[in-house]
Amino acid sequence: MNESERQPSWAKIKPYLVRYIPSGKIYARFRAGGKLIQRTLKTDRVSVAELRLVDFMKQERAKAEGLKAEARGKMKFADALQIFLNRLDENYRLKPRSKDYYKERVNALLKSWPGLKDLDVAKINKTDCVEWAAKYRKQSSASAFNNTISVLRQVLKIACEAGARYENPGMAISRSAIRLKAPTLPEPGKFIELVSAIENSKVKACYLAADFVRFLAFGGFRKNEAANITWGDCDFERGEILLRITKNGEVRRVPMIDEMRTLLERLRAEQREEAPETPVMKIRECQRSLDKACKQVGIPRITHHSLRHLFATISIESGVDIPTVSRWLGHRDGGALAMKVYGHLRDQHSTVMAQKVSFSKSAAVVGNPRACHAL
Repeated sequence: MNESERQPSWAKIKPYLVRYIPSGKIYARFRAGGKLIQRTLKTDRVSVAELRLVDFMKQERAKAEGLKAEARGKMKFADALQIFLNRLDENYRLKPRSKDYYKERVNALLKSWPGLKDLDVAKINKTDCVEWAAKYRKQSSASAFNNTISVLRQVLKIACEAGARYENPGMAISRSAIRLKAPTLPEPGKFIELVSAIENSKVKACYLAADFVRFLAFGGFRKNEAANITWGDCDFERGEILLRITKNGEVRRVPMIDEMRTLLERLRAEQREEAPETPVMKIRECQRSLDKACKQVGIPRITHHSLRHLFATISIESGVDIPTVSRWLGHRDGGALAMKVYGHLRDQHSTVMAQKVSFSKSAAVVGNPRACHAL
C-alpha cells in the first residue's frame, strides 16, 4: 500500500475534539499557554467528550496561567485568585450553593482588604495577614471568618504552587472558636399550640403548612429532604421512611414514631389515588406560617431547621442514645456533632437516672452482707 492509499489515523469531529480512528476514542486537542495539549477523554461518545472537554480546558489553562506567573517570577493576588475560582467551578464534588458561598467569601475578603487584588503575592507577609484578620474578626461571625481565611489560604497556596512565593503567610492567622448554642425550642405543649395556630389561621394552604410542620418535627428531616419524600418511600410494614435525596448524598432510613405513623395514615387515606412517586408533602416550605404562629403562641421564632432540633431533643429526652439519634439525622461523624449540640440533655438525663440509684433501698445488699463483699 502506497502513501496515498494509507488511511488517516485521526479525524477532526468538533472544535478541539479529534477521534483516534483505530480505537474510536476521542481526544482533546487545543493550545494552552502556547503549548499544544492532546489527551484522551476516555470515551467514544461525542456528547460525553464535549462535557469533559470544558472542564479539561479550564484545568489546563489554569495551569498555564500559573506557569506563566512562575516564568515571570511574579504573580498578583488577582492571578492566583482566578486560578482558585477556576478550580472552584471545576470541582464537581461541591454543590452549586457551596460554590456560591465560597464566592461570597471571596467578595468579603476583597471588600475587607482594599487593594488586595493588585498586590504582588510575594510581598504579602504574615503581619499583613494577621492585621487584616484582627480587623475582620470583629465584624464577622466565627463561621464566616474561618471560611474567609480558608479562601485566603487556598489562594496563597496556589501562589506557592506556582513558585511565586515560598511559604503561605495565611497560615499565621488563628481560626475563631465556634461556640455552638443550645437551640431554643418550644416545649411539647407549646408545639401542639403552634401547630393548632397554623391550622386555624384561615389562610390558603394552612392545613398543608400544619402537616408540613408535623412532618418535619416527627421525622427530623431537613426541609429539602422532606419535600422529596414520596409515598413509595414510606414503608408502613417495616415502620420506616426512606430518604433518597439527602445533604450528604447518602440514602438513609428513619423510623416512624407513633405520631408520624398517625400523620401518614391520615394523609394516605386522604390521598388514596396518589401514585407511589408522588411527594407526600404538597408544599416545600412554610416559614411565614411559622413566624405568624410563633408570635401568636408567644414563643421565640423558630425555623424549619428548628423542627429538626426539636425531633432530636424529644428523642434524646425519651431515652434514645445520641449515636442512634445521630444516625437518624444523617450525621456521618458517629455522633460528635450531636454530642456538642445535645450533650447537655444527656447530662440532665444522667442526673435524673442517678436519683434512682440507692444502696439503702437495695434489699439484696442490705439483707445480705456477703452481697456487698461480692461487689
